[in-house]
Parts: sequence; C-alpha cells; structure tokens
Amino acid sequence: MSITWKAAETASFQSFANCYMREIDQGKAINHIVGSKAVDCAEWLLNGDHILLRAEITSPSLCGPQHFGRIWRRALSATAWHELAPMPALQALMREAYRKLNGAGGNALHGCETELLLRVMDSHQQIQVNIEHALTKPEDGDHFIAAEQSLVFGHWLHPTPKSRQGMTFWQQETYAPEFHGRFQLHYFAARTDLVTHASANLRMADRIVADIARSGPNEIRLADGETLLPMHPLQAQALLLDADIQAMVSDGALRSLGPAGPLFTATSSVRTVWSRDADWMLKFSLPVRITNSVRTNGRDELDAGVAMARLVDRLRIDSLLPSFRIIRDPAFITLNIPGRRESGFETILRENPFRTRGGPGIVTLAALTADPLPGRLSRLERIVRQVHVSESGAIASTAATWFRLYLTCAVEPLIALYDRHGIALEAHQQNSLVDLATGYPRLGYYRDNQGFYLSERHRPLIAKAVPETETIGSLYFPEAEIRDRFAYYLIVNQVFSVISRMAHDGLADEMALLRILREHLENLAVSLNGLGRDFIRHILDENDIGTKANLATRLVDVDELSSANGHSLYRKMPNPLNLPALTITETERPHAIAS
Repeated sequence: MSITWKAAETASFQSFANCYMREIDQGKAINHIVGSKAVDCAEWLLNGDHILLRAEITSPSLCGPQHFGRIWRRALSATAWHELAPMPALQALMREAYRKLNGAGGNALHGCETELLLRVMDSHQQIQVNIEHALTKPEDGDHFIAAEQSLVFGHWLHPTPKSRQGMTFWQQETYAPEFHGRFQLHYFAARTDLVTHASANLRMADRIVADIARSGPNEIRLADGETLLPMHPLQAQALLLDADIQAMVSDGALRSLGPAGPLFTATSSVRTVWSRDADWMLKFSLPVRITNSVRTNGRDELDAGVAMARLVDRLRIDSLLPSFRIIRDPAFITLNIPGRRESGFETILRENPFRTRGGPGIVTLAALTADPLPGRLSRLERIVRQVHVSESGAIASTAATWFRLYLTCAVEPLIALYDRHGIALEAHQQNSLVDLATGYPRLGYYRDNQGFYLSERHRPLIAKAVPETETIGSLYFPEAEIRDRFAYYLIVNQVFSVISRMAHDGLADEMALLRILREHLENLAVSLNGLGRDFIRHILDENDIGTKANLATRLVDVDELSSANGHSLYRKMPNPLNLPALTITETERPHAIAS
C-alpha cells in the first residue's frame, strides 16, 4: 500500500468518523488490548451489521477532531477482533447512519445513500491525487496564493471534504487550486442595454472589467453599444450550451470573444480567482458541485456585496478596528435575460490587497490549521517553531503568546464589531486570514459578502447608513440565530481548530489554550455593553454550543445554499469552554460594565 493511499484513507475515515461522533454517536471510550498493551479507542455498536467497531484514538481533542489509528471489528456473536481498513470501516458507519435515519421509514433514502457513497469515494480519490501532487513539490512558503492552494485534505468536519463533481481529471490540472494551474478568463461582448452593473468603488464595474481584459496580450475589440463580460472558462462552456444564451448569440445580442487578459489562478474556493497582475479578484458561478453545493452567485449576493462595501466605508470600520480588515466585494456585473433572475453571468469583483509579491505572510486559517502532509509539519507548527528559534523558554510559552496575539487580531475585533454595530461575520476558517509576516499574528482579514449577519436590533441605524440593506434578502437576522451561527463559525470552526491543531502538534496543552481563550473573552466582555457581551456570556456560560450538521446535510442530500431552512443545518454540541476545570465563580469574574 502506497503512503499516499494510506494517508488518504486515514484522512477520509477521520473526517467521516468525526462527523459521526459529533452528530450521531460519540461512541464509548474503551481500552483495546493489542498484545500486552492497552490503546485508547472509540467503540460503536453497529446494530445493522451486527458488529462492534473500535477505532484507536492516537491524539484526542476536547474541541476539535480526534485523530485515529488502527481500526478493529468484532461480530456480536464472536469474541475475536479483526483489524479493518479505514474505508470499509467508513462504509460501515455510513450504513449505520442511514439505518438510524430511516428508522421505521424503510428504504426511503437509498438514492441518497448511493449518492453519498459516490461522493465519499470521489473525495477519497481526490485527496489521494492531491497528496501525490503535493509531495512532488517543495513547500511554497507562507504567502497568500500558496496558502490558498495548499488545502489537500479539505475541512476536517465534513464527510466528503474534497468531493468535486463536475470537474474532470484533465480540467482540474488547470482549474483546481491544488494543482496551481493558470488560465485566462473567457470574455463575452454583450449589448450594453442587457448588462447590469454596480459599484461602491470610485470606478464602475464595466471599466474595471475592461481594464483587466486589456492588460493581457490578446486584443479585445468591441462594437459600439457593447460591454465586456468576464467569465470563468468552465462556466463559459456551460453557458454556451444554455438555450437562452444560444438564442442571444444567434440574434447578435451576445458574442463569445474567447480568452483574454492576464493569467489567473484558483483560490481555495475554486470559483474565486486571483492574479498577481490584477487589482481585483473575480468570483464566478461555477457548474461544479463542491462538497455540499453547486456554487452560484445569487442576485441578492451581488447587491449585498455593494451594500456591505458601503456599510464598511460609512461606519469607518477600518478605523474602528485597526488590527482587522474586511476585504470588500464592492462591484458586480452581469447579463440580464428576460424571465430569469440570474443568467449565470453574475460576476463579483473583490478587492485584491495581496497583489504585491503574492501577499507575503498572508495565510488563510484553513491552511494554517490543516493536517500536514506525510513526513511534514503542519503549517502552524512550522511557523510557531520558526518563531521559537529566536526565543528562550519552552515551546508552549511561544505557542501561548502566538495564540493570544491571534485572538487579539482575528477574534476580538469581530466581537467588538458585533457589539458596536450589530454586524456578525461568517468567519470560518476559509473566510478568515491572518498576516504572519513576522511569524506572530499582527492583522486579521475577513472575506465573503455572503457571510454578513445584520442584527434586527441594530436595523434602524444600519438602514440609516445604507438604506438598500432593507431591500436585500437574507441580511437581517434575529439575535438568537446570529448568536448560534456566530458561535459556530468564529469559535467552533475557527478558534477551536487553532487550539486542537496546536495540541495535536505538541505545541501546547489543549486545556491551557481553552483557559486562555476563556480568560481573554472574560476580559473582553468587561469593555463591551451590548450584543458582543451577550454573545460572550452565551459561549462561556451555556452547556452547549452550536455546530454545523454537515453529515446530516449529506445524508439527505441537501444543498445547504438553496435550503429554505438554513437554521436546521445547525446542531448543538457539548461546550468545552464550560468544563468545570475552566469555569470561574461570579465573584472571580471581571466586573462588567452596566448596559
């Protein structure tokens, strides 16, 4: 068995089993005897297969993923244990999940089960290919695009973390971020009266697009009354098969011009592309189903980008939060097709603050906390150890300092923003970046106009600053829903992943980091007197905390982006910040400012 196959198998089982433990059955903690040695295991009773399944826990975690080693199975009618490979073990857990879900309903979800199995195997194969490719190249260092393209394994709490349906093996060499391919955008010329665009920037979106297209070697020629539209090459291929688009081409209202402009490359989201030769990143719809969803730009999302860029400017958020930046999506351009809300041409223009030398030191949290390739260190461990070389004392002390600085620039500003203005951000690992040019965190970033949650309580003041927020769907939310989602994205998805990564790498004790986090939040609460303080008390005092039900979503084959009931995609998990060893009494708590 090759090292890449084994690593991919282990990663695939680990992701699925962690989802299973969090959403379906956490398993029974038990010792398994191997020779004369006892190893810590999680044990599951799988009634459908009439077996017990045990997975060795090689590195436990209170708040993040468990790391697994060997796996054993035993028939309920037998006494002997037999070692089992990770993929058959994963399939056994999947079968049991469906049996629990079906219950008295019989086999209603057989089609979903087949679909999930297909995606699991697709994800597993993709991980193996990613590992093989990554191991042929040296590490690219710590700059924006290198980190974006280093996510070999995908998110640790997803049953199909690298499933990517709709992109062939030969296309991914050019368009998948893990393969570092570079390509020109495909351009169309559209009759100007059929084009809609908007911008919160000084430059209009159509002029931005024209400047990008004409900065490359190919010459672009437009007739009078035409406007340029950029497109991802994969989306362009799909659009040219659309009957409405074909009719517009036949009528002369739309012309396909082909590739032009500078070379772009995919970021971690696949559909957002970056170029060192452009001041803008572009975010497209893409005819590819990535993990849960076909990724498309809705019209509300386009409008939200412009509105949120105006809100950031008018509230002077950059000056309010000097150690934090929101990367804006201030402009869009699209083609109108009568009778259709979206045409498929919806394109978001995102600021590119990382053009110079590829954004040295800028790293997405997803890359920072990812598992390492076989034989290598995780990115976070490598960075912390590099910093520690020039310092005295234990590595745990350096890690604790690093963690405190991370909280100061990447966590504290978001809670302060929510407290002061009622704006919460969907700050999960992939949407969050940190500047590590000096090794230590010094500046946090957030991206994605799809992830703004505006508080109903602050609605009058927000609407006064940017009236159009009132007309855009899915911007305002009740406080209880914001609190649960914000707790998941910022704390569970992001901060807990940093804590567990440091613990798995032996940089620091997990309980010590949880204690630092709790103390940091307790102290922050003293300076707040609104929603931020309520949020902190929620995540520190409640026995449970919100988490994403990625496995449940996949079991019933739900596209979460088109689900009408997004709140049902979330579950509760035991809150590690409320463990008895971490909590303090009311008399020990810092005095809170009266609201």
